[in-house]
Amino acid sequence: MTDAVYKIVAFAVTLGVLVVFHELGHYLVARLAGVKVLRFSVGFGRVIWSRVVGRDRTEWALSAVPLGGYVKMADEREGYVSARDLPRAFNRQSVYRRMAIVAAGPIANLLLAALLFSATYVAGIPGQRPLLAGPPASSAAAAADIRAGDEVTAVDGERVRSWQELRWRIVRAQGELAVTLTLARADVGGTPVERRLSLAGMKERDWDADPLTALGLRADLGAPIIDGVLPGKPAQIAGLEAGDRILAIDGAAMRSPGDVSAATNSHPGARLVYRVLRDGKPLDIPVRVESVERDGHVIGLAGVRLRVDPAAAERLAVTVRYGVVDALGAGVRKTWELSAFTVRMLGRILVGDASLRNISGPLTMADIAGQSAQAGTLVFASYLALISISLGVLNLLPIPLLDGGHLLYYLAELIKGSPVSDRAFEVGQRIGMAMLAVLMALALFNDVSRLF
Repeated sequence: MTDAVYKIVAFAVTLGVLVVFHELGHYLVARLAGVKVLRFSVGFGRVIWSRVVGRDRTEWALSAVPLGGYVKMADEREGYVSARDLPRAFNRQSVYRRMAIVAAGPIANLLLAALLFSATYVAGIPGQRPLLAGPPASSAAAAADIRAGDEVTAVDGERVRSWQELRWRIVRAQGELAVTLTLARADVGGTPVERRLSLAGMKERDWDADPLTALGLRADLGAPIIDGVLPGKPAQIAGLEAGDRILAIDGAAMRSPGDVSAATNSHPGARLVYRVLRDGKPLDIPVRVESVERDGHVIGLAGVRLRVDPAAAERLAVTVRYGVVDALGAGVRKTWELSAFTVRMLGRILVGDASLRNISGPLTMADIAGQSAQAGTLVFASYLALISISLGVLNLLPIPLLDGGHLLYYLAELIKGSPVSDRAFEVGQRIGMAMLAVLMALALFNDVSRLF
């Protein structure tokens, strides 16, 4: 299967799972509320396949445009409803029932995310211990007296068991002035110490790229090994070879592939001296790094593929696993944290504190879906959970056309004691359509910009 086909299939599976769960939320609560469901459709537009099932003769359908779905209920505002079915019409239900039916779709997405995260925790998530290398002298980590050999055990009092959890705790603190790291310090027998790590100097591009590297938090994975050099690139021209172990660049020790990337990326066009170990002998090899523009920033590239020292990877390997009950709690917690983080990021985008480039569209989703599917079931399940949270939160936003917009109408109905007027509803729908069109255009623009 080609890479493009893999991505398309993974994206189709992602959309299918998320849309079905979302619409099932609406469908099940509508049935519990006694509302008659006429059609359950995956996709919009012309129906290309359908089957009528059940006492209510509900039509289960696949439609031509696969970007979404809908549940069509008996509703006097949308068509004829027989006298027998009038008590079961959506528009005749109490405002509380209508709110429950509308909210059920996004809530179903959030529940799906919690279940997926819980399943990954039960299966066990492979990762690496958060063992730190010595930070660069001018970094926030060095200013906080973080040392080589420190292992992070908690961030702001919350336990950390892997490098991935450390990254999430730091990313979640975006917008804060500092975090408190609890460290097991090697030179005092693992005795816990606390250090306050400042986030004040972090710029937007630091958060977009690699916030841990920007702060000086470096994984100690041992000196990285060159897995291959790209033809015609600076590394090959300079004489670097597959199998070389990179000990240092311009005198700074390299303890992970990320260290090499950071040292190279930050010096576009510069002449850097790579100290490598080849056949047991150290060599100094000057490399003239090329300048490349990525996402509006000029970075340096040498043209090497790197791998981690297998012995170091084995030494640091850890699997984060929970029992079923604890996994359910951890899944719910992770879903809540990511939902709150998503809302906070949307707020920062609205007030201009975060870049509009954080908004992604279907092309980026398809790309990441393909990559995560190729990385394995656990990674793909985590990706599904993340996108399910995004879909759930997005649909709860108070934008007409979305579920959150309908909830806003019903809230107004509760306050004023009667439904909003047809005119207000129509104007709201037009505003919502315009807002969603702008949002989709921006997302597609960002997707295309990333491609080129």
